[in-house]
Amino acid sequence: MLVPVTFDDAITVSSVTIPASPPTAGQPDSTGSERQVLEAFLDFHRQVLVSKVDGISENEARHRRVPSKTTLAGLIKHMIGVERGWFQEVLAGRKPEDIGPNVGGGDESWDLADNETVSSLVKEYEQTCEQSRQTAARFALDDAVPEPDMGQVSLRWVYVHMIEETARHVGHADILREQTDGAASNDGDSAVTTWLHRIVVNAALADPNMHGAT
Repeated sequence: MLVPVTFDDAITVSSVTIPASPPTAGQPDSTGSERQVLEAFLDFHRQVLVSKVDGISENEARHRRVPSKTTLAGLIKHMIGVERGWFQEVLAGRKPEDIGPNVGGGDESWDLADNETVSSLVKEYEQTCEQSRQTAARFALDDAVPEPDMGQVSLRWVYVHMIEETARHVGHADILREQTDGAASNDGDSAVTTWLHRIVVNAALADPNMHGAT
């Protein structure tokens, strides 16, 4: 299991709130196992997505700035459904009715209920991601499970798809956040490498027998 990286407090400059900077670290060890790298990249993008709703109001998080339903809060709720769809429904083979609401990230996953807040959505997203990690830990990268459109998918495929899906929506969140308060992205290449290094190091410290290359 990867240990979440904590964020420093956000910094406010004039009327612009700058999302918390990623933690600093030395030069990363880029020779981790395939599984370590896949899990680190996925956790990195999960954390960046959460950082995009840090320091904004409920109204700002819900405000639609594009013709579609896409909002900053909606991105978090949508990715809750995507995580549940791939890790619980597909990988674990559970029935949607046994998983809970919002499975798969369909069109309804962009609709925000009156009682859903940034805090509640982030909490639910982080709990869902932790459930995804626990489910994935039961499988090797080559393990394959049934999938209705492709016949079968491996855990490796699920990881790569989830990295792509989460990163794509992080890009959407980058734009929406900049439109909201002018806060530009702070997760460039150097931040990516330092964050990934910190994630892998924390994981190794937490579990010396963590997964190898399988």
